[in-house]
Amino acid sequence: MNTQYSTNEEFTSVDINEFFDPNEQSPQSIDTGIVVFTEPQRLLIKTIRQSLSESNEKQLEPFNKRVEDLKKLASAIAAFPSLLERANLTGGTRTPTSLIDSLINSNREGDTTLQLPSKATLGKGFLVAKLHTFSSLEKLCREENLDQKLISAVHDETISMMFLLLSEDVYLNLIRDTSLSMNERRQLAISLLLLWEHRADQNIADISPVLQSVWKARTRLAPAFGTMMGTSELIMISFQLDEQWSVFIKTKLGDPGVNQAMEEFLFGISYEQITKLKNILREKGIAAIGRDEVSAFLGADVKTNVSEDYRDFFQQYSLRRDNARARKRLNLPGPHKTLEDYFISFVMEKNREKQENDTVAQEKNQEEAVVTA
Repeated sequence: MNTQYSTNEEFTSVDINEFFDPNEQSPQSIDTGIVVFTEPQRLLIKTIRQSLSESNEKQLEPFNKRVEDLKKLASAIAAFPSLLERANLTGGTRTPTSLIDSLINSNREGDTTLQLPSKATLGKGFLVAKLHTFSSLEKLCREENLDQKLISAVHDETISMMFLLLSEDVYLNLIRDTSLSMNERRQLAISLLLLWEHRADQNIADISPVLQSVWKARTRLAPAFGTMMGTSELIMISFQLDEQWSVFIKTKLGDPGVNQAMEEFLFGISYEQITKLKNILREKGIAAIGRDEVSAFLGADVKTNVSEDYRDFFQQYSLRRDNARARKRLNLPGPHKTLEDYFISFVMEKNREKQENDTVAQEKNQEEAVVTA
């Protein structure tokens, strides 16, 4: 991709404790507020505006209005109390620490929308509006026959926003996962608070291109249902994608939960449907069937072929997420997490290990410097 349209976002990972004191704090020392547009996004908007002024001025007015509407929406949400500061609310005082504790200790099941801070809920609406805006911009760029690299950059930004929307669910799932250490869950809660506050996340900005590549590979596979041959195909492709994904596959696919989540991701049907289909084919002595035959064998209309449309991805993810939550709640067999849960947790775990190793190495170097001084 031309660097002019690069969509790599630069954020600095921070620990909330670095800028928050639960007793005394200076609001001026905390960077709060939604990131309306990142620098790459601002460049894209500027480029599109210049192109429209030369080719189709009639589109400029609605284009500019949509951009300004997003800014106004972000400004309105910014008026709500920051999640990174102590806030005196009508129901009492809220601090980031108390909010993190409530997230970790919550044992509520089902939709928790009404238990979340207003800024978190409103910010999610902002992100959806922004996602729709960039999706419309991509369509506009195609209609105007603008530079293909520009179109690709807008498309990548749209996909990245979809993964940012997805990551909020993943963080909430993992924060409530008692199999993770308390330190891991607190770090996830910190990441979620920063995501809610800024609607930007460097972890997800790094991960989304990987998941996008895996999704593209998945849409192009024609897995053989029954033998599950598509799994090995995806594994082979995985080694050509990203180092993190390749390491994840090598080290985690032996975990039954990861393996089952991978099958759901790859075949586009639930663990229960996969199990039923395997049994039917085994009983009938059929080695494998194609995607177009799945519905007939299951006796239900099942959609197994999906496009590269980000809405298809999110819909498939939400189905797998809801099924995983239901199995966990009812203690049923099958994956209790999605593949995205497992992968994002894996990446964050590796990042923590690297940070800890870097810290140890830095401390060792400092000690050696003192000894040799």
